[in-house]
Amino acid sequence: MSTTYAEHLARAEQALRRFRDVPVTHLIGGMAVPGSGATFRNVSPVDGSPLGEISAAGAAEVDLAARAAGDAQAAWARLPGATRRRLLHRVADLIEARADEIAVVESMDTGQPMRFMSKAASRGAENFRFYADRAPGACDGQSLPTDQHLNYTLRTPIGPVAVITPWNTPFMLSTWKIAPALAAGCTVVHKPAEWSPLTATLLAEIMLEAGIPPGVANLVHGIGEVAGKALTEHPDIQAVAFVGESSTGSAIMAQGAPTLKRVHFELGGKNPVLVFADADLDRALDAVVFMIYSLNGERCTSSSRLLVARSIHDAFVERLTERLAALRVGHPLDPATEIGPLIHPRHVQKVQGYLSLAAEEGADVRRGAAADSLGPNYVAPALLVGARTTMRVAQEEIFGPVLTVIPFDDDDEALAMANGTRYGLAAYVWTNDVARAHRVAMSLEAGMVWVNSENVRHLPTPFGGMKASGIGRDGGDYSFDFYMETRNVAIALGGHRIPRLGTGDGT
Repeated sequence: MSTTYAEHLARAEQALRRFRDVPVTHLIGGMAVPGSGATFRNVSPVDGSPLGEISAAGAAEVDLAARAAGDAQAAWARLPGATRRRLLHRVADLIEARADEIAVVESMDTGQPMRFMSKAASRGAENFRFYADRAPGACDGQSLPTDQHLNYTLRTPIGPVAVITPWNTPFMLSTWKIAPALAAGCTVVHKPAEWSPLTATLLAEIMLEAGIPPGVANLVHGIGEVAGKALTEHPDIQAVAFVGESSTGSAIMAQGAPTLKRVHFELGGKNPVLVFADADLDRALDAVVFMIYSLNGERCTSSSRLLVARSIHDAFVERLTERLAALRVGHPLDPATEIGPLIHPRHVQKVQGYLSLAAEEGADVRRGAAADSLGPNYVAPALLVGARTTMRVAQEEIFGPVLTVIPFDDDDEALAMANGTRYGLAAYVWTNDVARAHRVAMSLEAGMVWVNSENVRHLPTPFGGMKASGIGRDGGDYSFDFYMETRNVAIALGGHRIPRLGTGDGT
């Protein structure tokens, strides 16, 4: 039986009480650490109510966490993969046991509707189970023999690593980064985004309860410009995995350069969805609406640019406008809600600013149901019709429930438009022409392309972007390419000739 709005509200009040009553601390070396006593206030985007005071790490707390991770690294790396597998499966079990708590806390902390956050725990548990089962083989390599040598490779964990996660779907994305790091044998220092810090505490508690040894998984809260900077500059941190804005990724790369840190970035996107006239337009419409208006439009893989064949443009946009008007904006704990409040007043200002800019640039700005009466962070979803590729709203990441529509005349123009941004994370293609599907998919400058589908995640596949959308890939063994070093060992099989110097015989 489905949970009612009132039941969600009651569960949220119970789950959030602990955060309001006692300041949220760091978790370092298996211990709650308040640090210097500096805090920042966490506020719910739903109604502006305080969700508690969060400890704000500075350089001292980051140093303590990095040293704890360094002290735990050798023992964790030596632990048999089968043992790590058992521990990570235990983490998944506990995530599932606390699924309701995780969902309501994340919904109130981020403004994301429960229809999506109800799956946050199951997806997080799935990430831990997937990498748990890969832990025993994480160090495996290849046999590369020659006539004279046996070469074999093996992998060793690079750790300790920093994991810096965003505010939009923080729990799932934290598990997406932390699970493979732990499976690889790396210790972790995790810094969540300051706008949505709460479920990071739940995950840290779960990992400790599951038996992850103290110091293996550490948590520091704080402001990016202070705690994040200290973490990315710390000499004991060997690598940084970051999800967030492209400009922040550039800053992290510069901060880590003096210590030659390895970086893995999942950054911004201005992802196109190309709808050709021969597509299944009913399914395409469903996918277009879902991939921009779900998760409040605050997702890196959202299809924020609709490129649609001119011959079907007007009819498709008319149907889109009808769907826009029917979208349900409301309290995120209401099961009927499809779009909740945006994360923060600063982000609301950014999104609203782009809507004003769109009108100034000449676009027809169509809005969904009015949302202002619900609270200051609620924004009516928008559709920008009559846009051009040169407009800023067609080039820059808005990261909200805003879809920009541009018509195209042929395949070449569609590809030029799709590739004509600095980003290259994801792309979506709708066509029933098999040859066109392959031709377009191979020509798109994007790390991931879905054909006749919305974003359906398959964990073994590579996840990541090109250009300003990122560096590296998550998923499957691709994650281990980041969290591990590969060593080659060459064993001579016999008496191959070794060049001789200093013998005087000319040999």
